[in-house]
Amino acid sequence: MDIRKVFGANARRFRLGLGLSQEAVAERMGVDRAFISSMERGLQNVTLLTMWQVSQALEVRPAELLDEKVSKIRS
Repeated sequence: MDIRKVFGANARRFRLGLGLSQEAVAERMGVDRAFISSMERGLQNVTLLTMWQVSQALEVRPAELLDEKVSKIRS
């Protein structure tokens, strides 16, 4: 599976698990909501810094965002 899709699916799952909107996550990160949307769809090739910011915003370890097993679990 494309690692961008894995990352995006995990980010979406953790975001929904916290009950956060894309706008809320974008605000926590200081980015635009459209960036969060494209990231969750696997269209963004995120940097390590962005991965760290996402993990902080979603209160998870960075490695959890790359776990293929997590991305296959549907919310």
